[in-house]
Amino acid sequence: MSTSYKIAVVNGDGIGAEIVPAGVSVLKAAAKKHDINLELTDLSWGAGYYLKHGEFMPTDGIEQMKTFDAIYFGAVGLTEVDDTLPARDYTFKVRSELKQYVNYRPVKLFSGLKSPLRDKTEEDIDFVVIRENNEGEFVQTGKTMYPDQPEGMAMDTSIFTRFGIERIAHYSFKLARKRKNKVTNVTKSNTLINSLAYWDKVIAEVAEQYPDVEYNKMYIDNASASFVLRPEVFDVILTTNLFGDILSDLGGAIMGSLGLGGSGNINPEKEFPSMFEPIHGSAPDIAGLNIANPIGQIWSAAIMLEHLGETQASQDIIAGIEHTTAKGNLTKDLKGNSTTTEVAESVVNYINSSELVTS
Repeated sequence: MSTSYKIAVVNGDGIGAEIVPAGVSVLKAAAKKHDINLELTDLSWGAGYYLKHGEFMPTDGIEQMKTFDAIYFGAVGLTEVDDTLPARDYTFKVRSELKQYVNYRPVKLFSGLKSPLRDKTEEDIDFVVIRENNEGEFVQTGKTMYPDQPEGMAMDTSIFTRFGIERIAHYSFKLARKRKNKVTNVTKSNTLINSLAYWDKVIAEVAEQYPDVEYNKMYIDNASASFVLRPEVFDVILTTNLFGDILSDLGGAIMGSLGLGGSGNINPEKEFPSMFEPIHGSAPDIAGLNIANPIGQIWSAAIMLEHLGETQASQDIIAGIEHTTAKGNLTKDLKGNSTTTEVAESVVNYINSSELVTS
């Protein structure tokens, strides 16, 4: 008997109109092969919706999202829309109101790709950035006063709670147990001596509950350098909202392109739907050209299926990505000549032709 899932599909803006349908084609192939029933509902929200309606989603948008098992999202933003609005009025709103407190961003070097790090191999680049997704530096608690006056001032306040730190730490240590049993806390508590010293304190307390997992602390400047010089030292990186945002883009770069990076905004308890999206933006400058790299979007589909418990279907998609990159079926950002559609078709063809493995 097949399992059914209700999935909200939000293309968003720019290249979202190309990469999300590409990802959906892969999702459908994996679902058919593994006897999964997907009920897909398109939601035309984002900056384009904002230009027509003055908001990024309907007033009851969050309530609509709560009726789904997961959200498959592209990217949000257009050049004609103030770039401070998409995060505040769409991305952060969804992440906070649906309690998607884990931002899961894996980094790995796919078969056949050469990292810009000339001496590093697939064995060296294989880790996960776990970014705290609801607190920290992006809570947008602050104020600007007299911006055009000599006495003008602006302030943003970071918020770190014991509850928020503990839950993201427990998630990270449990994940490490499924990987290589190593957690690195990336922090800057030597200068942010209140907020991040407290972050470190709480994480160290949680670490004591996982004696089988190696625990290390590393400052963000050292971590940034280590991404480039020795990425092999990392397994699960546990870090704050701001640092995780920056480090995961650096992770995309050492894979070879931001177009490769997938992610999940996860509510681990499944009390609310989680949202899965590539790490890059809407790239309106290349929209409509069929040259955008869909692998980050496709990888996000695999992360979504894994979260839903469909491990074999997820693994099939990952294998399809590996097969596609290994044979050199690459888009322009990876110095290839393949189109968005051709890359997705390659993954679909692999899924359709590969042997069905049952446990």
